[in-house]
Amino acid sequence: MSVSAAWGSAFPLMKDLIVRMPVADLLAERYGIAALVLVAARPGCLRGLSDGTWLTGALLGLLFGVGQTAQAVALHDLPSSVSGFAVGSYVVITPVLGLVLLGTRIQGRTWVAVALALAAMTVFTLLREAGGAAVSPPALAVTLLSAVLYSAHTLVLGSSAGARRDAYAVAVIQLGTIALMTGVLAVPDGLTLPRTPGDWLILGHLSVVACALGFLARSYGQLHVPPVPAAVLLSAQPLWVTALAVVLYGEPLTWSVFLGGGLIALAMLLVVLPGGLLRTARRRTGPAPPR
Repeated sequence: MSVSAAWGSAFPLMKDLIVRMPVADLLAERYGIAALVLVAARPGCLRGLSDGTWLTGALLGLLFGVGQTAQAVALHDLPSSVSGFAVGSYVVITPVLGLVLLGTRIQGRTWVAVALALAAMTVFTLLREAGGAAVSPPALAVTLLSAVLYSAHTLVLGSSAGARRDAYAVAVIQLGTIALMTGVLAVPDGLTLPRTPGDWLILGHLSVVACALGFLARSYGQLHVPPVPAAVLLSAQPLWVTALAVVLYGEPLTWSVFLGGGLIALAMLLVVLPGGLLRTARRRTGPAPPR
């Protein structure tokens, strides 16, 4: 839940800061600072790692980094609440992707949840207005692509032996990979730094709380929680996004956001209900091996 709150807080703060900073610059600085913070806290964390661990961390970084970049670009044309709920649909996408990639069994209630999530996306798209801002269908589609990439990230993180054995190092490699990838995009035009103390505080929160601590908590959390339940536990993220967007930035709550968000919340509830995927995933996956 702490990861859900930390990542949820990033949506409205990112939307605020990308108005004054290029997306690639902001992401490169955010993830670069996060990686440096973790390395400074444990300087020897990258020593003696296997090639498999490095490859796993790089793959996870690419999946999350591409998803994060696409989401940040799309955030220009979406209210924070709509973006948050769209990304939150990955809790429904994860079991479906698990079926395709890993052959994980899916219960009937999950297919109902998928239908509800699709209905929610239709509401956001067709109504075209949420909080007084136009909802761009292409931006929503890009955000949903981000959700798919986040689902793949969750499945790889939960099924990789390297990620389970070297959780701290894998978190650092992920952050470094994202920083390097976005840095390549940012460097040609020069890095734009925050210009005010307030913007530096936002960048600090995004880097240390949402990235460094968030990734670390996620990596260690999935030592004990299988991928699908992990996605479920993060499903409260859209609620944090909406609450912070309203409290901090005065983003209004329209009936379209209530309807679309309510459909996704119901979809998440179906996945969470006792006897659903949480129990099935534990039965199939079993407890995490001791480190």
